[in-house]
Formats: sequence, structure tokens, C-alpha cells
Amino acid sequence: MKLSFELTQENEMWRQKAQEYAEKVAAPKAAEVDQSGRFSREVFKAIKDYGLLGVSFPKEYGGSGGDDLCRSLVIEEVAKQCAATAINISVTQLAPYCILQYGSEEQKKKYVPRILAGQVPAAFALTEPNAASDASMLEATARLDGDNYIINGSKYFITNGAMSELTVMFARSEAAKGVKGISAFIVEKGMPGFKYGRRFDKMGIGGSQAIEQVYNNVPVPRENMLGKPGQGFSIAMTALDAGRIGISSMALGIAERALSESVLRMHDRKQFGRPIADFDGMRWYVAEMKTRVEAARNLIWKAIWLKSTGQDFSLEVAMAKLFATETARICSERAVQIHGAYGYIKDYVVERLYRDAKGTEIYEGTSEIQKLIISRKVLGR
Repeated sequence: MKLSFELTQENEMWRQKAQEYAEKVAAPKAAEVDQSGRFSREVFKAIKDYGLLGVSFPKEYGGSGGDDLCRSLVIEEVAKQCAATAINISVTQLAPYCILQYGSEEQKKKYVPRILAGQVPAAFALTEPNAASDASMLEATARLDGDNYIINGSKYFITNGAMSELTVMFARSEAAKGVKGISAFIVEKGMPGFKYGRRFDKMGIGGSQAIEQVYNNVPVPRENMLGKPGQGFSIAMTALDAGRIGISSMALGIAERALSESVLRMHDRKQFGRPIADFDGMRWYVAEMKTRVEAARNLIWKAIWLKSTGQDFSLEVAMAKLFATETARICSERAVQIHGAYGYIKDYVVERLYRDAKGTEIYEGTSEIQKLIISRKVLGR
């Protein structure tokens, strides 16, 4: 992919397709899924029908063969209307991404086409009660017993967890080896001892459920190990880098919607006999929001370009994730302020944007973790 600020015909096609889906399907259900905390099967089916799940995956495995920018644009457009739907798309793509990067050919053919066709919703399970920002401290175990690994432990805050038919999860298979003793496994719904625990009632992104997964002596066939023994931590970190492009794009979409709602409100709302668009203080808000949106876009596109050209992009994607998610929070906060009291009630979309934006600073690594990654890269220590 060449570094350019112009979208290709393919990029524009996917952006328009995502916009159509978001406005026709996701937007009418956005308030409902936020309030109910349940993701609509109808909305998920439409994601599949529009081909949005497999946009950046190879055609030979059921994808559409688009590039990473296509995927970013899809998530950005959907997030403008419904952040819950956007994150469900983004997280569902993590499992097939891991399988394509590290799986055997048999695993790729068995699982990836079914996930991308929407037949098998997928989850990514890394976080635990005592292993969140420091994933190296995970406590879930995988003990080899004949032809199976026996998995025990629990995973927290798993997006799509209750809806998923397949989970890529991480457990410690060799305790004495530290991070080199962590392995990845493909766990299918219905395996004995695998069940869902509590559901977490989140502040925002309500339509995307976050649940606990419980593993109680779950027998997972040896052939369901993903990659090599002890490769799990590397797999997880690789997936998180790719996932941060998705969360950054989602944050960008939230920020853009906050900006567009603010512009409309500033023209419509009058104070002291004049549109508030005439007041310098309000105009400065818009100037700051627009500048941050464009800067966030440039950081995201730079990270995508590096990834697409086979270069290390972990520094750039950490910067993109840090800045884009802070931009989503700042822009949505400004939008609430611009709307005044109306911005604080649920009748107006900016109230939901404000709650949704905060989650982006936590998903796929907190802002503090992004700063740690950036500082390590810069300082070399």
C-alpha cells in the first residue's frame, strides 16, 4: 500500500458500504442496544450480509481481500452510528487474525471461513481478574493429559463472550517458563466444563456485552493449540497491535460524530439572541475538535501504512490509539458542553458518545499502557 491521503476505489467502496449499513441497520437500533445491553442478532446478521467481517481477510479463507485501511474505514463509519456494533466487528476479527497468523492450514480452513461468514461468532480471551494491563501474570492453566490440554481458570471482560461459538484464549501451559510458558488455544462452545459467568454492566458501549468465561477442567484437544507451545504471549501481543488499529478507528468515528453533532447544534441553538456559532469560545471548541480528528486520522493511517508494508508498527499504533481515544473523549465532552443541559440527557446522541468514548481509552490496553509502550520505544529501555 502506498502512503497517500487519497482513498482508492476499493477503499471508497467499503467506506460507502459501511456507511450504508451503519445508517440503515445499526443507527435505528443504537439507542435500544445501548439501553438493553443486548446486541441484536438482526444487526449481527446484517454485518455478515454486507460482508463487513471479512473485509481485510484473504479471499481464499472467505474474506474480501481488502487492505487494512478498508477495515479501518469500516469500523470508523460504523462507530459514527453505534460504537457497540463497531467494537463487535473489531473484536470478532481478532480470533481469525490470530488463526491466520499462527494457525495450521487445517485450523485456517476449519475456522476462519465460518467466522467471517458470521456462522461462528468469535471472542478473544486474555484478560483475567489479576492479569489485565500485565497480561504476563495470567493464572489460567493448561495441563497436558494424553491427547488433551485440561484448562482451568477464568477470563474477564470478554467482548462477544456470551454470543461466541469459538474463543481464542490464553493459558499457562508451563508455569516455570514465565511468559514463555503461555500458550494459545482455540476453545469451542459446548466443550465440557466451559461456561459463562457474570455479565459486567458497563458505563458505555452497552450493546457489546462483556462477560466472564469460566474454564473448569475443560478438555481441549492438542490440535486446538494455536501456534507452538509457549508462543501464546507473542500471539496475544501481535493481536493487540492489530486490534489497536480497530479501537483507534472506532474512537475516530466517535470523535467525528461528536464534531458533526456539535456543528449542527451550534447553528441551531441560540443564546442572547444569536446562534452560539457566533461566539468565539464555542468556535474554538470546534477548531480544537477538528484539528484533533485530522491528527488522529493521520496517526492511524501511518500505523496502517507501516503494517501493510511489513514494517514494525507497534510504536505508531500505540501513539494512534493513545491520541485517537483521548480525542474521542475530548470531542464528546465538548459536544455535551456545546449542547448544554440537552447534552446531559439520553434523548441526544452526544450523551451516549460521551460514555462510549471513555471505553476506548481502556479497551486493547489503557492509555497508560500506550504511554509505557511509547516511552520504551523512545528511550530504548
